[in-house]
Amino acid sequence: MPPVSSKPATDPVPPEPPYPRPAYSWYVVGALTFVYIFSWIDRQILNLMVAPIRRDLGISDFQMSLLMGFSFAVFYTFFGIPLGRLADSRSRRGLIAAGFAVWSLFTAGCGLAKNYAQMLLCRMGVGVGEASLSPAAYSLITDYFPPNRLATAISVYSMGIYIGSGVSMILGGTVVAFAEGRESWVLPLLGAIRPWQVIFFIVGLPGVLLALLMYTVREPERRGRRGKAGVPLPEVLRYLRENWTTFACHNVGFALISFSNYGAAAWIPSFFIRNHGWTAAQIGMVYGAVLAIAGTLGIVAGGRFADWLMARGHRDATLRVGLLVTLLWLLPGTFIYLVPSPVLSVALIAVAQFLTSAPFGVAPAAIQQMMPPPMRGQASAIYLFAINLIGLGMGPSAVAAFTTYAFADDALVGYSLLIVTTLAHALSALLLWAGLRPFRRSLERRDQWLAARN
Repeated sequence: MPPVSSKPATDPVPPEPPYPRPAYSWYVVGALTFVYIFSWIDRQILNLMVAPIRRDLGISDFQMSLLMGFSFAVFYTFFGIPLGRLADSRSRRGLIAAGFAVWSLFTAGCGLAKNYAQMLLCRMGVGVGEASLSPAAYSLITDYFPPNRLATAISVYSMGIYIGSGVSMILGGTVVAFAEGRESWVLPLLGAIRPWQVIFFIVGLPGVLLALLMYTVREPERRGRRGKAGVPLPEVLRYLRENWTTFACHNVGFALISFSNYGAAAWIPSFFIRNHGWTAAQIGMVYGAVLAIAGTLGIVAGGRFADWLMARGHRDATLRVGLLVTLLWLLPGTFIYLVPSPVLSVALIAVAQFLTSAPFGVAPAAIQQMMPPPMRGQASAIYLFAINLIGLGMGPSAVAAFTTYAFADDALVGYSLLIVTTLAHALSALLLWAGLRPFRRSLERRDQWLAARN
């Protein structure tokens, strides 16, 4: 067993305070979920507006994929690590409120973009603002809920991924439907603008005021630490090195599922438009509903199942759930793009979405479980770095690269989706299986670290 990296403390240890009342704890989860929904609407709103944005900015599928993913993800991931460190020592609600206002302003700014460079800069700004949210939110939830309810609580928060993605699809479909009958809108001070630009104002500007909602959330007592000071960065890095196998298998394994999810979410609408003759409004409504319903049910079911397994003695329950649903996805997921019926394809998407949503509640819960409390925000930021750089940064572009450069045919986007998503899930299953034993060892190291400090 690797040596513990900190000397035992001699100061008396105050008793842990009781957890807050469940009703208030769930209110906090509800408020954070509401904020998370907005973040995903602002993040994903481009996916159904590929055609009008490509037309007005004069760009290709691959350039569009950089707006969907890479430009956002690079800044989201690199700013996430210092903001995660702040979440371990500063006001988490204040950090989230400031980030909410920033990303909302940059989302609205996308509606003012006149060229590709301006749109790229605004998407970078959205990424910086959103980097403040999840590390601080995971840390808050962990201090509000006992370990046996943590996976469920984080899964409820993570519902925001699929509710927000679904709403963005429905809004996008609605604006495209409006665009078919109206060439432009005239707004005071701005003059004539395109309908897709209006939608950025609609989803972005309210967030500037809604950021005040975070000041209804109380900062809870930070658990598992004797004082307010954070752990020195060299000690954090030492601890991460001791657990590098767990981090590699966990972060890359779940990042590959994210890679598949982001690639599918970015290009499934275009697949139905190009291959099944659906309109953007039709696929926006249908796919938006599938994301919101199947994704929400899947992520909550995954958290509940993980808590059920943990209550029965499986300490690695969070990783086990990720491995199981990744294997189960392979059957429906590989046939989505091969069946001739669009209705059957939608049904397969619903099943696959239910399964592939489950990991995104249990994955961050696993980080909270394996890390000492003063390091959770930083570890969460590293996890988000991996899933967003690999998933959001590369997933949409991987599909677009196959379509643009390998097949050189927009109509073959379905084959690009098939290759990218199937390979990603197969590799993910191998990594999560390999990570089960290291994860259990990391739980033992955490217990040793806490015993040495207390």
